[in-house]
Amino acid sequence: MPGPSQLPAQSNLSPPGYTLEELTPHSPGSTLRAARELLLEYGSFVASQPNVASFCYGALKQEAAALPKSYIDQGGGAIMALVASQPAGFVAWRSFANLELSHAWELKRLWLRPNARGLGIGRALVQAVIDRALAAQKSAILLDTEPQSMASAYRLYQKMNFSQCHAYNGSALPGILYMRKNL
Repeated sequence: MPGPSQLPAQSNLSPPGYTLEELTPHSPGSTLRAARELLLEYGSFVASQPNVASFCYGALKQEAAALPKSYIDQGGGAIMALVASQPAGFVAWRSFANLELSHAWELKRLWLRPNARGLGIGRALVQAVIDRALAAQKSAILLDTEPQSMASAYRLYQKMNFSQCHAYNGSALPGILYMRKNL
């Protein structure tokens, strides 16, 4: 049975091959280091994409250094996926400071290592955030993505019934697609 910070990866009885672990300030140092590494891998990937208009790797490094507090302090959290006890994926979420969006959370930083793709982990990570949003009585999840360089994530969001919406966090950036899922 998973510990208090671990989440079941799926509800049927067959073994999923992975586990999800919600990060807390009391997570072991090795767990937080692994999560930081995943977050920085995500940042390196995004920063290397020619189509991404604006990305501040320095800010992401600060975000990673303060994990999970960087999201908990914003009314959210972070989850890491493990395959055979090895770090494989990451997702985070946060509330909006904007009162008009207090009913929603923003899904952030979905990342899977290449060897963990195709196992259903991305869907499980996104669903874990949706489940928490529902428990917190949120009515929507918002996100932004770059469909060309993040094609797999974009297809996943579409399959999970996210739809295109207007930019919710300022002016729309070239190449960035804004998406919303009503809960």
